[in-house]
Amino acid sequence: MKLWMRKISVALIAFITLGLYVPGSPADVQADPGKETADSHKTSSERADHDEQPALTATMPVNTPEDPVQDLHDKAREQALLKMGPRIVTKVEDDFEADILPKMEEALDTIFDGTEARTVEHYHLTKQPSSGFGERIFDIYDDRSKEAVARFDVRRENRPMEGYWFNFHYHVKSDGFTEHHAIGEIYWDKNKPPKWMA
Repeated sequence: MKLWMRKISVALIAFITLGLYVPGSPADVQADPGKETADSHKTSSERADHDEQPALTATMPVNTPEDPVQDLHDKAREQALLKMGPRIVTKVEDDFEADILPKMEEALDTIFDGTEARTVEHYHLTKQPSSGFGERIFDIYDDRSKEAVARFDVRRENRPMEGYWFNFHYHVKSDGFTEHHAIGEIYWDKNKPPKWMA
């Protein structure tokens, strides 16, 4: 058979069979009725106690954070790790925890020093850091005025003969977000790092 005829027949068969086979979803899988489950050995009172427990936890009220500054510290850490993504975090998490995170918390405390405790309760972080090659980790904004108070960024720098560095810094509203306030740097490698959140 000629080569072009073989290619056409392969393409035609692939097109015809496309979508005919759909694998079953995990929800369709039935448990084997012959096997015993762990719940079959429990008494009826134990099963009743187990069934009542989730109902009690579902009715508990949601607590507001007692220390809004510590809550913002925790959220800032989460956002920074989310920004770097799992591929970067696996390599630089120890350096981040040791060098960058304490200085980031100091910077947050410096920003909060000039504000009242009641005002800090209205400060929130942006939900999603920028992905790809964007610098933004998070912005702190006042929930009442919807204005940014500070911006925390990380920039990747390719220094000749050294390699790639992650430069953590922040900007504040008082200087119009123009000046870079340094937090610290982490060395990556001579190879180009993956995109943020990758």
